[in-house]
Amino acid sequence: MNLAVVRHRLELREESYSPFAARSKDSQREQRESPSDVRTEYQRDRDRIVHSKAFRRLKHKTQVFIAPSGDHYVTRLTHTLEVSQIARTIARALNLNEDLAEAIALGHDLGHTPFGHVGEKEVDDLHPAGFTHASQSLRIVEKLERKGRGLNLTFDVRQGIASHSKPRGDVMGGAVPGDLTLEAQIVRLSDAIAYLNHDLADAFRAGVLKSEDLPKVVTERLGDRHSKRIDSMVTDIVSASWDAAGENGLDPRPSIRMSGEMRETVNVLREFMFERFYVPKDQGAEGVAAREIVRLLYRHFDDNRSTIPGEYHDEERAVVDYIAGMTDQYAIRMAERIEPGIGKVFAMRRV
Repeated sequence: MNLAVVRHRLELREESYSPFAARSKDSQREQRESPSDVRTEYQRDRDRIVHSKAFRRLKHKTQVFIAPSGDHYVTRLTHTLEVSQIARTIARALNLNEDLAEAIALGHDLGHTPFGHVGEKEVDDLHPAGFTHASQSLRIVEKLERKGRGLNLTFDVRQGIASHSKPRGDVMGGAVPGDLTLEAQIVRLSDAIAYLNHDLADAFRAGVLKSEDLPKVVTERLGDRHSKRIDSMVTDIVSASWDAAGENGLDPRPSIRMSGEMRETVNVLREFMFERFYVPKDQGAEGVAAREIVRLLYRHFDDNRSTIPGEYHDEERAVVDYIAGMTDQYAIRMAERIEPGIGKVFAMRRV
């Protein structure tokens, strides 16, 4: 039997998608490869990401709470899985390419440092060329995985990974490439939906916030429960982006968006989370300790480059690549070997 008929059937199924959906048969890789018999190109990308070392390390990387000991706090891995599921739901509802959205979502945070955005900011300050987790995620899939060979992902997945991040402020803000796929645009918003809601749940769980602290407009428009808030955001995006499904004409090219009211409400919630949760958490004792650990590690490995594993072969980036790949606990253990006692704050907290 010629199993290539399986991939052909899957690609034919994509022809029933919206005219605006990405098609895996049109995707391109930097290095040409023979196609899989039983998977589309986007499905191959998804599988390569899931089987990568960087993906496995996400389970021990900070979302908000640093190196949490509690079983139910969000980690970078569970965040990634939630983004993937939300993105798949929206893509499926709009008749877009669910496999592409899933692959981008699973790879979008591979480049996060230990200690979340606190660690990212510290590495950015220390490294002369700067640092962002989005560009590091791209670097991982292009240059670092498989002992420097990279994963050879399709252009659409790599572009989506590189373009997923948004600055503080408007949830729809930030520069977006004009040719960014609708599936990548979905991931940009799914990322915000996921972290705003699961971080809020973690804040409630830790007693940092109470439900009555939420701005009234957020509760009134989004709902008073975790599931209601997510559902409100997702259904609004599907409704506001309905032209992307290709059922209301073909011009002009649609985009993934929120209604004006939802965008305003999500921005209120986002700013509330920065003011009441993210910034105070980053400035607390654990945030200070995390910064000290990153600085210690950077100085140590910058002075002792021969101790960096050989897989980090780029002389200009070796220190950053090594530190960015560390999990929270690995970074703490490594710092303790260099300067005993520097991570003691993490042994005394209750989260």
